[in-house]
Amino acid sequence: MASLPQPDPIAELLKRSRTIAVVGLSDNPLRPSHGVSAYMQSHGYRIIPVNPQVEECLGEKAYASLLDVPEKIDIVNIFRRPEYVEEIVDQAIQLKVPAIWMQEDVIHEKAAEKARKAGIFVVMDRCILKEHRARLR
Repeated sequence: MASLPQPDPIAELLKRSRTIAVVGLSDNPLRPSHGVSAYMQSHGYRIIPVNPQVEECLGEKAYASLLDVPEKIDIVNIFRRPEYVEEIVDQAIQLKVPAIWMQEDVIHEKAAEKARKAGIFVVMDRCILKEHRARLR
């Protein structure tokens, strides 16, 4: 008897999401945040740069913080060191963002648990580009 396919919450998140706020997005094309965001943008996602050091990136206006973004965000993608994650998660909770994605090597268990308790789907220590490529190409 064939078993039913197991649900894949990451694939479902990537299918239903359209707008990704990238915290720590660099305008330097050599930085991983730039390459990953350009890839996601080329696959139909709206990228919103969140970086107080940048005015615009990938043709989009940049914002100093998540709280300055004037539109609905589906995923907050974090390209910051772990010590900055909790503040970002607090802002995402305040905005009722449905998902937080911490890139590879971005690990903060306390912040992840806080986000989950607030009803936010959390992906930690994974690359959104690699997960998209593996599931939706």
